[in-house]
Amino acid sequence: MASVGKPLAQGTAALSDSELVERAQARDATAFRTIMKTHNQRLYRLARGIVRNDSEAEDIVQEGYVRAFSHLDGFRGDSSLATWLSRIVINEALGRMRKKRRSIEVPESSYPQAEANIIQFPINVSNDDPERTMAQRQILQLVERATDNLPDVYRTVFVARVIEGLNIDETSELLGVKPETVKTRLHRARQLVRKELDAQIGPVLLDAFPFAGRRCERLTVAVLGRLGVCE
Repeated sequence: MASVGKPLAQGTAALSDSELVERAQARDATAFRTIMKTHNQRLYRLARGIVRNDSEAEDIVQEGYVRAFSHLDGFRGDSSLATWLSRIVINEALGRMRKKRRSIEVPESSYPQAEANIIQFPINVSNDDPERTMAQRQILQLVERATDNLPDVYRTVFVARVIEGLNIDETSELLGVKPETVKTRLHRARQLVRKELDAQIGPVLLDAFPFAGRRCERLTVAVLGRLGVCE
């Protein structure tokens, strides 16, 4: 087992889960950092999908890491490190939801969902096209809001399968439910998301295929130039 502060013999990105865990057990800071950088996004999204709050999801992930790193001897390698960490974070998030429901005696449907913070998904758009960037942000916000509004039992499956891209078996193992249950819940989740998007997408699509700002100005200048018109 590596000693604290000992230089890594190879890049941590090339190490197996077991090797990373072994180095982390030896308090190797680089191993800790590699584990977190590798799994941060998935764990955050899974937590965010359950609690529907950015700052709380971040706190849950942080707590999950502390618990995991304090009990690394519990990682047996029966499942991947990603699955092991995900279970810890999901359990932490669900535990917090249960505490909230016990302390606040109101039905979940009355929670102020419209005020929920929305996770910002990455947008691969050129900085030279602000109009398209804005249009894509609007579409993403609709999808995010529709995901937020899913009932808990469907939202977790939807986040795991659609947003994180886990397959049926991975989702089944992660959530501890049968593959058939995953398929059923995913089908229902997609129906609910589609229904909500159908009701909201029309007004947003009025701004689709934007042609304004720099692109509009660029075309105008080009045409005027070809016509020999000086401004």
